[in-house]
Amino acid sequence: MSEFLFVVIPYLCLATFVVGHLWRYRYDKFGWTTRSSQLYENRLLRIGSPLFHFGMLGVVGGHIVGLLVPQSWTDAVGVSPHTYHLVAVTGGLLAGVMTVAGLAILVYRRRTVGPVFSATTAMDKVMYAFLTVVIVLGMWNTIAGSILTIGGEYNYREGVSVWYRSFLAFHPDASLLANAPLGFQLHALVAFGLFALWPFTRLVHVFSAPVGYLTRPYIVYRSRDNAHLGSHRPRRGWDRAN
Repeated sequence: MSEFLFVVIPYLCLATFVVGHLWRYRYDKFGWTTRSSQLYENRLLRIGSPLFHFGMLGVVGGHIVGLLVPQSWTDAVGVSPHTYHLVAVTGGLLAGVMTVAGLAILVYRRRTVGPVFSATTAMDKVMYAFLTVVIVLGMWNTIAGSILTIGGEYNYREGVSVWYRSFLAFHPDASLLANAPLGFQLHALVAFGLFALWPFTRLVHVFSAPVGYLTRPYIVYRSRDNAHLGSHRPRRGWDRAN
């Protein structure tokens, strides 16, 4: 069962993540968008969106460091486990609170503002549900495992992080995650479920960047109203720009 839960399912979700994005980009470029609802409501969006997105940047950054950087590396540069733990918990809680607050505002806005709710699809609702569960489980693991130490403090850098790196190297050790607390197991499984849903939701906008704007030529707008052409006789075509 552990092989199925912590090897087969994650790889299926990862394959869906990659193939789904390729399919979406190939056959649904027009739908590759956030489907912005800013025109319907802006006050709550201006508060919730920055909170959520900046919080998520902190959450993702913390996961990258915590999962991909081995403990031996931080020990080698003189960062003690206590110092690392203190920085990780403080930064993780701050980023988590920002993310939860921003998500709560965005969900409240989407549910209570009529036009925004009308523009919400079934996949949006599923995506918000998975995203909420992932974030809540992550916060619970931080609070229960690091602050309240319910069931004893768990060093994820010697278990979950090693499993994740072995998973990316295509020789996963399922026992590492099977021996982790239930909260970490659920967090990983729901997160992989979110990755499987990712290509079919508005989350695809994460991989969009307006790089073309850096090299795109200026767009010059000129009036063709004869009243603004002065006393000279109008002619066919555009006037030369000064």
